[in-house]
Amino acid sequence: MHALRRNDYDVTNSVQVSSTEAVASAVRELYRAHWPQAPFAPVERAFEEFDLLFTGRLPGYLGVDTVYHDRQHTLDMTLATARLEAGYERTSAAAMQLGAERAAVGLIVSLFHDSGYIRETSDAVHRNGAEFTRNHVSRGERHLARLLPSVGLQHWVAVAGRVVHFTGYEIPIAEIALDDPRDRKLGHLVGTADLIAQMADRCYLEKCRDRLYPEFVLGGIAAIPGLKGAPRVRYSSGLDLLRQTPQFVRETRIDRLEREFEHAYRYVEPMYDGANPYIEAIDANLAYLDRVLRTGRWPMLRRNPPLFTAREGELPQVRGLMLDRLKTLWS
Repeated sequence: MHALRRNDYDVTNSVQVSSTEAVASAVRELYRAHWPQAPFAPVERAFEEFDLLFTGRLPGYLGVDTVYHDRQHTLDMTLATARLEAGYERTSAAAMQLGAERAAVGLIVSLFHDSGYIRETSDAVHRNGAEFTRNHVSRGERHLARLLPSVGLQHWVAVAGRVVHFTGYEIPIAEIALDDPRDRKLGHLVGTADLIAQMADRCYLEKCRDRLYPEFVLGGIAAIPGLKGAPRVRYSSGLDLLRQTPQFVRETRIDRLEREFEHAYRYVEPMYDGANPYIEAIDANLAYLDRVLRTGRWPMLRRNPPLFTAREGELPQVRGLMLDRLKTLWS
């Protein structure tokens, strides 16, 4: 299945995760199967606003221009959240079940977890959304505070604003204050979905090299100005980022997926007769990367996945901004 999987399809090769309509349909089916009496309208409305925002059709916003955190990533992650929520609900005691409304909030948080990368039309300072890398989750929190009241979920604004931080690093996971253990579990599911959807992407390795590295440069993650002029470098190139990816994945699986998120990734397994297609895809990606690193055959990473930003030609633009940023750092 992995070898035949299409570049913009989910791990099961059954849902086109570059299509808002296709993902909304798959999520609706999962939601109604588990909460048949609950209205899906708030989530439906959130999908509509997500599509307007990310494609640059929502007044006041420019649309997504980050080349790694593009529209496909958010849709892929939201589908993973829906599957995790469904699996969790099937296997949890009644007192700890999410319930329909909390599950809906989790889906809406997923749709807008990366909305903080999107620039306003009035922004004359930032040239690309990746410049918000360090605080994009807090910016996304503001989108949720605006959206939830418009879909009748205003009483969830405070909880959603905390749950979204399970997808980032601005606040340590242990310091995210949530009184209801079900809300904390929702955070585990959403945070897990964000990680496993990325690492299970069929083109994860190429996207790290060609798209995540430029975002890290623009976001001040790859290198920062040093005390004596020379920059402090964490990732010297896209290839260097790939060399460090196995360690990142290992640490992420241990520290986040297993410990902080309490192995919530396993809640997808009731949906697939005990199998976990996300973990299988992650393992396949790592095994392929290991072959590349052992042999030095970088041309093995030859996939050219489609890009789903608001405007065409965004990747060359981002690469140009990356080079400008690197020149400034070294000048």
